[in-house]
Amino acid sequence: MFFFIGGIQPKAVNVDDQLRTCPSCGLYQVRLKRVDHYLSIFFLPIFRVKKGTPFLECQNCGSVSHELDKVYFDTKQEADHVCPFCGKPLEPSYRFCPFCGKPV
Repeated sequence: MFFFIGGIQPKAVNVDDQLRTCPSCGLYQVRLKRVDHYLSIFFLPIFRVKKGTPFLECQNCGSVSHELDKVYFDTKQEADHVCPFCGKPLEPSYRFCPFCGKPV
């Protein structure tokens, strides 16, 4: 007797770890993600079958955007001046975040 438990399952993948500005709530909580489809055997992903299209998803408000133009490309220059702990914009000369008080 042979049992095969497998199939194709979607899996959300972070494309990169750079935070971007959310067009809805204005916080630096947007990540570039995509949904890939994997062949799974016994609920373990073995290999990718289909690569998904990238999209932007806000971790704060949950909004999803498939438009990667202004939000994606304009925030790459601004990412150096953002607090890594709270996501608030900072002046380049700041050594401590004025919002959360942690060193940057």
